[in-house]
Amino acid sequence: MKIEIPENLPIQPTVNLGLVGHVDHGKTTLTKLLSGKWTDTHSEEKKRGITIKLGYTNFTIFYDDKKDVFYTKSEDGSKPIRKYSIVDAPGHESFMATMISGAAVMDCALLLIAANEKCPQPQTIEHLKTLELSGMKNIIIVQNKIDLVTREEAIENFKEIKSFLKGTVAENSPIIPVSAQHGANLSELLRAIAENFSEPKRDLNKEPHLYIVRSFDVNKPGDSYDKLKGGVLGGTLKEGTLSVGDEIEIRPGLTLTREGKTVYLPIYAKVEGLMSDRDKLEKAVPGGSVAILTGLDSIVTKTDSLVGQIAGLKGSLPEPLTEITFDINLFDKVVTSSQDYDVKPIIQTEPLMMIVNSLTTVGVAIKANPKRATVKLKRPVMAFEGDRIVIFRRFESNKWRIIGYGEVRLNS
Repeated sequence: MKIEIPENLPIQPTVNLGLVGHVDHGKTTLTKLLSGKWTDTHSEEKKRGITIKLGYTNFTIFYDDKKDVFYTKSEDGSKPIRKYSIVDAPGHESFMATMISGAAVMDCALLLIAANEKCPQPQTIEHLKTLELSGMKNIIIVQNKIDLVTREEAIENFKEIKSFLKGTVAENSPIIPVSAQHGANLSELLRAIAENFSEPKRDLNKEPHLYIVRSFDVNKPGDSYDKLKGGVLGGTLKEGTLSVGDEIEIRPGLTLTREGKTVYLPIYAKVEGLMSDRDKLEKAVPGGSVAILTGLDSIVTKTDSLVGQIAGLKGSLPEPLTEITFDINLFDKVVTSSQDYDVKPIIQTEPLMMIVNSLTTVGVAIKANPKRATVKLKRPVMAFEGDRIVIFRRFESNKWRIIGYGEVRLNS
């Protein structure tokens, strides 16, 4: 395949690339190899040695057409061909909801599978299933840690991977062996990314909808009052554009109690700055993750308190949904490391957990038939016609397990 070399690259990446896979299969190490940045920066992540929150960073692919070699930084004779924004998702079972929230903003994904462990591992199964549920079709399999096995063991693991992928959305995906720890075979992985993960078509003329997957306070204890900064929102535009100076609203918004009733009020803010990793932007476009700098009191945005909400131009967003109706697509079985469960139809009064776009909520089915259900929600959500939602049911193990997905129907 001929690689096109553009004359100029935009400052902001135009493709969101997800890194998913079982815990300790090397996602954060691969992120470091691609971008030069270690994304496990949260104190609890450092202490436990695992990814807990979604990590974000950018990288650029450079290509030397004379040598036919790919790089992650400029080398003599190489030219930049595309920028990507990485979403590094947790692999640990306890943080599956965070991974699924991240899948809502991914355009494509690398599924990491360690060559020194039997395939598939439990979260390898769930992560691939989640990519399928989100409608993901652009997937590359990264057979990592080949430096820890013999040639024969690597070939046997490759056969296990092929068997696992059979019948899935990734059945014909490229499988690239690498050592993220040592950078082995990096050029071939970059080649696969460049050839398979191009920029999706976007509609820049629609109203902007930013899916918030991080929100935080950038101030440090002891900062003087006159140097305090407003809260920051992190996420991805699905469509439209946002510019510095735009007035925005965030919904469902703040949760308040008035006269014994819970109400949700939109949050209003001004876009005071836009960032793509370390680069300042005047305008954000769909694709790579961006940070919106606001004048909001940081108590509103700290510790990911706005994750799952949607930001748009002031006055443009619909009311949040307190009930949600969706067409049902259920699995036949739920497969776990210890037991398989048959998936029975959703029934009226059944409690369910759902992830709608990037927001996690629970509710009770108030209407249900084999094809469609309506759920009364404990926490309202923002959703649009045709949005995919991930459906969880609690089994005897007392754990929520994915049982299928739904497609939102607003006019039912």
